[in-house]
Amino acid sequence: MTEAGPGPEAAFRAFLKEGRFMIQRSASTGRHVFYPRVALPGTGERDLEWVPASGFGTVYATTVARQRPNPDGSSNDYNIAIVELDEGVRMMSRVEGLPPTEVKIGQRVKARIAEVDGAPGIVFDPV
Repeated sequence: MTEAGPGPEAAFRAFLKEGRFMIQRSASTGRHVFYPRVALPGTGERDLEWVPASGFGTVYATTVARQRPNPDGSSNDYNIAIVELDEGVRMMSRVEGLPPTEVKIGQRVKARIAEVDGAPGIVFDPV
């Protein structure tokens, strides 16, 4: 009996800890998928392999999460964005490097690995 490797989400997080942004692709169809899973949606194909993501994408949707102002009047507002990667998959994240109200649909972005809630995660910067 062979031991199964880590589940898809654990593998994704392990790649991030190594500093690599990897997504899955079906060997038979060439279709990319995200969020990590064990089978290709719609077909059930289980031939998913890990490949490096280009890291480039386009903001598909965005909103501003409003926070209570700090005592000094400064803002903790941030954006929540859905980014469509050039590989055709969409992921939820945030765009950093500009005020949250300046993130626009159609804007080109590039992924980077950053600490998010104490663990490595993907955030995007404008290009």
